Amino acid sequence: MWYYIQISHKLEELLQQEKEQKKVYDKARNLMLSDITHDIKTPITTICGYAKTLTDGVIPLSEEKRQEYLQAIYAKSMRMSELVTMLFEYIKMDSEGFTLHKEKTDVCELLREVIAMMYTDFEEKGMELEIEIPDKLDSIELDKSQMTRVITNILNNALKYNDVGTKVSVTLDEENEELFINDFLARKITVYDLKGNFKRSFKQKQEGDTQFYLDIIDYDKDNLICYDECNADIPFLLVSKQDGSITKEIITPFKEKKLFHQVLRYEGGARGANPGLYSRIIPYNNNWILLEPSSDTIYTLMPDFSLRPFIAKTPPVHTLDPELFLILRLISDRYYFMESVKNVYDFRKEEGFPRTYFMYDTQEKDFFSYIIYNGDYSYKRELYMVMFTPINAKGELWATIDAFDLCKDYKEGKLKGKLKDIAAKLGEDDNRVIMLVKPKK
Repeated sequence: MWYYIQISHKLEELLQQEKEQKKVYDKARNLMLSDITHDIKTPITTICGYAKTLTDGVIPLSEEKRQEYLQAIYAKSMRMSELVTMLFEYIKMDSEGFTLHKEKTDVCELLREVIAMMYTDFEEKGMELEIEIPDKLDSIELDKSQMTRVITNILNNALKYNDVGTKVSVTLDEENEELFINDFLARKITVYDLKGNFKRSFKQKQEGDTQFYLDIIDYDKDNLICYDECNADIPFLLVSKQDGSITKEIITPFKEKKLFHQVLRYEGGARGANPGLYSRIIPYNNNWILLEPSSDTIYTLMPDFSLRPFIAKTPPVHTLDPELFLILRLISDRYYFMESVKNVYDFRKEEGFPRTYFMYDTQEKDFFSYIIYNGDYSYKRELYMVMFTPINAKGELWATIDAFDLCKDYKEGKLKGKLKDIAAKLGEDDNRVIMLVKPKK
């Protein structure tokens, strides 16, 4: 009898454990299914919106814009197909079990692919998307489809919960294998691991006259280097990756704070305009070029935190009306590509910030105007520095090229070299091609 009772108690215990495990399993399964169905809604919403615009005919569209909308519909349809397939895989968990299909994946390349796919979404909403990703990271074992979903979700949330004009930056910390998402209007930085799991978040500096960190870049193992445009005294900061605390203040001298934008105020509101995306912090040769528009000098931040003058501008910014700001676009061992931008904007015509493009040749020790052409086109196809975003300390940059445009130029025989080979394998509805720009050695 004792043995029977003992065995009976044991069976009850095991049954109870099984019930508890099933509850946990069902909860996790339901959460997965809920997440995927939520993910499916996003491309459906986009498809419906573009399709309605195309069919209503209320807004006149150019042929180029029509093709862009059709491309977006196709890309979102393919994404929805992937999610439906994933949904079926999750549903099969009860019978067949669900397994991750892991393979060695270049996370840097995957990030670029996803961001290129979503770039149009950010443009359509009037938001800026900036990335700071190393050229190459050791491959990691992961499920590429699932990781794509994770990154897409993170960026979709940035799109969903931010307003027009918001700047969102994505910074990859390869040493700690972490991804930093900077929502500068919310004054918040969110951190994920490379599997997309939320790790932590922290507020940006709250006290003083600070507004938000416009730029955040991976500085070292423990810190980010950030730029606070509205801080009248200390625009550059080293910030802890763990809790957002300030570990170092970097003061670039200037006489008077000048904001590089124009505001039109009217009864009931205001409109703003700025010259577009450019970097205030440029990694170069294991140092950092610091561009504070209010300063007449562009400085190099040395490893010991001292400042070394890199470029000095005359006449002083504060003596000019309107201000004439200096922007540094690209640095190589020989050439410094720059532009001067006048701080004026016509809100009625919606145009302004006139620019003058020039470069400094360190060998010739002189300034020259320039035009850059893409050598993989059979005609003189200009490249504009405004389209490039710095990647790393090697002076490398990235930009995207629309697949539709590439296919069109390929059919017309306007391509050559590597770009021709790439375009030959593309469809008009494929994602944008990421172009990496490297200085010649």
